[in-house]
Amino acid sequence: MSVFRSIMSKIFGHPAAAAPADAGSPTPGTTSPAAGDAGGIGTMSAPAATPSTPAAGQAPAGGGAGSVDVEAVLTDLASKNPQKLNWQTSIVDLMKLLDLDSGLGARKELAGELGYTGSTEDSASMNIWLHKQVMQKLAENGGRVPDSLKG
Repeated sequence: MSVFRSIMSKIFGHPAAAAPADAGSPTPGTTSPAAGDAGGIGTMSAPAATPSTPAAGQAPAGGGAGSVDVEAVLTDLASKNPQKLNWQTSIVDLMKLLDLDSGLGARKELAGELGYTGSTEDSASMNIWLHKQVMQKLAENGGRVPDSLKG
């Protein structure tokens, strides 16, 4: 699995990611009784009822009511972590928070996946770019990421 896919999996698979953004909205892949049959018994939802439903384990594309609150998930993880990690600006700390390899080799691999064109020998510049790019890619893949985290 790619490094970025591992990051997405850890965030979008976290229990806090399943918390509904709006308690009145059905979660992705579900329908209300009004949208399905009476009581929802006996038939499966037609694909047309949920055209943008992601496959199991994938985040919804775009944003909207079904998107994952990335900041809430990461804040929850940080509150349970004994280390003080600056995940808001540090790619190393973000990866540590997600219990992923944060070594230079893993970060170079992530840089390659995300199309980094700078020198991977300049790890400070690469790390800043990686954090911004990861947050942007999370937003593009269904995460709600505040502008303050996008750099």
